Amino acid sequence: MIRQHPQVRIGVYVCHCGTNIAGTVDVMELTAFAATLPNVALAREYRYMCSDPGQELLKRDIREHHLERIVVAACSPNLHEKTFRKAAEDAGLNPFLVQMANIREHVAWVTADRELALAKAKAQVAAAVRRVVGHEPLERKFVSITPRVMVVGGGIAGIQAALTLGDSGKEVILVEREPTIGGHMAMFDKTFPTLDCAACILTPKMTAVKDHPKIRLLSLSEVAEVSGSVGNYHVKVRRKARYISEERCVGCMKCIEECVFRSPKFPNAFDQGLGLRKPVYMPFPQAVPPVPVIDAETCLWLKSGKCKQTCVTACGERNAIDFQQQDWYEEFDVGAIIVATGFRAFDPTPMRFYGYGQFPQVYSALEVERLLNAAGPTQGKVVLRDGSVPKRVGIVHCIGSRDHNYHPYCSRVCCMYSLKLAHLIKEKTGAEVTNFYIDIRAPGKAFEEFFERVQQEGVRFIRGKVGDVRPGPPDENGQPQGLVVQVDDTLRGRVTKVPVDMLVLAVALEPAEGADAVRRMFNMSCSTEGFFLEKHPKLAPVNTVNDGVFLAGACQGPKDIPDTVAQADAAAAQALALIDCARIPLEPNTAWVEAELCSGCKTCIPLCPYSAISRDPEKGVAVIDESLCKGCGTCVAACPSGAAQQHLFTDAQIYDEIEGILSYV
Repeated sequence: MIRQHPQVRIGVYVCHCGTNIAGTVDVMELTAFAATLPNVALAREYRYMCSDPGQELLKRDIREHHLERIVVAACSPNLHEKTFRKAAEDAGLNPFLVQMANIREHVAWVTADRELALAKAKAQVAAAVRRVVGHEPLERKFVSITPRVMVVGGGIAGIQAALTLGDSGKEVILVEREPTIGGHMAMFDKTFPTLDCAACILTPKMTAVKDHPKIRLLSLSEVAEVSGSVGNYHVKVRRKARYISEERCVGCMKCIEECVFRSPKFPNAFDQGLGLRKPVYMPFPQAVPPVPVIDAETCLWLKSGKCKQTCVTACGERNAIDFQQQDWYEEFDVGAIIVATGFRAFDPTPMRFYGYGQFPQVYSALEVERLLNAAGPTQGKVVLRDGSVPKRVGIVHCIGSRDHNYHPYCSRVCCMYSLKLAHLIKEKTGAEVTNFYIDIRAPGKAFEEFFERVQQEGVRFIRGKVGDVRPGPPDENGQPQGLVVQVDDTLRGRVTKVPVDMLVLAVALEPAEGADAVRRMFNMSCSTEGFFLEKHPKLAPVNTVNDGVFLAGACQGPKDIPDTVAQADAAAAQALALIDCARIPLEPNTAWVEAELCSGCKTCIPLCPYSAISRDPEKGVAVIDESLCKGCGTCVAACPSGAAQQHLFTDAQIYDEIEGILSYV
């Protein structure tokens, strides 16, 4: 049965949205239809309702025609609901007496037939008009904001965001899961296209983080739990045992020198396994914090309790080494969180035809970065695993990128870092360098000029996909000489075989290890590729759907260093704007529980993604904390007794909307 509602004066506004809506929907007829609906006192159409004149039109009509409810038939409420609510509020109307009918995404963009599109638009408008009658004037509540920001990830994105916030006078907690900050950039020798020394750019920033009075650095740490909501997040951080006290260690490195392992024996992960280290080690000389770490998996004392502990003796009175140290937890209250967890380099092992892991002459790009680095395993000398200097080097682009078997997206940086590697290898070895590419993508500032420079230096380019890599012909001792790369040369229209001594694979950038767990922990969304998803690709590129959580760097998608730094500053600016407000309004579309209907079944408690629901032990009913509730409606949908309800989405309002649609379909 259709319910009766009190008479109210409703204004309906239909937007052309240029031709986005008007190109498919007859806006004039839709407006005329809206004027005939019950309670509609005024119906207008306008080309761009979200524009300043469109908003002024709405404000003027509210005042002059005494409108009590507003319906705007336009685009998605995700885009402009706040715009029209603000306009209504400026005119003296409660902002929650505004309802939007999405006739762009739900109608015009998905319906080719004009008659069907008009019918669907009429149903949408009728539903919105009927629904808005039952809206209640709601009031926002405010909560205070904790003036502290947590930055998760200590690569160049996390470093830049932390420094920007710290320099603004805000307290920052920087959490990094590795023993040192610096991320992938710390592994590089030079950066494209200017060939700046990566360490010269990065290490001063790393030191600035260490010395900054407003930044607390938590290395070898991971976020374990997150609760709370925007402005008041409670974060639990797991601090992993380093077995060396950061407070007492002075970085003399005597523990490394005097370790019972007189020479390095274990693969160094920072050097991509090309170099060796001892159980007590520094990832690289400029590491921050400048404190060694003891690997529990290779340390004799931690493994078996049988060791002379020469490292302890070498440390002497400082007594910095602590084999009794255990993992521990620290908890922090923060107002905003910046996620800057970076990326992972694609492992090309599954692509067997490239020979990675089979032939010792095949390297990933990141391994070559370490060979080129003066602090790397070969002190910057480009040599093969047998110690020889390559005379012919091949670089294969798009390994794992632009490939529907692995990652269909472009990783954006591979072309340029391949050109950089070609230049550096040729500069250091004089080798003949050949790039095997699909397309050269060089759209950035000075990128095309760098491409031309590399061509002028004599680097060879062959357009085509590499189809196979095989051992070269045998030498006089029967041993294969290098490798032979078989490529489909599309410009010459033939298959070409190119002999090389060294093959470099320009691997893709993919989401960091554990990205899915991080996504769930911070209540974020992700794209089909697994990268964290921004709230809006154009208007909110660093925000997430979880208010107060922002993105920076390659965790949001592949990008180069300048774009990463720019996004880190943008995320810091958004976090700064948030916590500088001192208090934040809560949207009133929260849920509540009708105690007399609640059976105390606890169904809603584990389902709430924001931990906003608890059980009153005395009354035996569910209780919702409005400061934590985000209005997702999960509890309302799950409640078997109908006790859980939500402002702006009550059962009566939803039924009204359904009846409105069915009345005009």
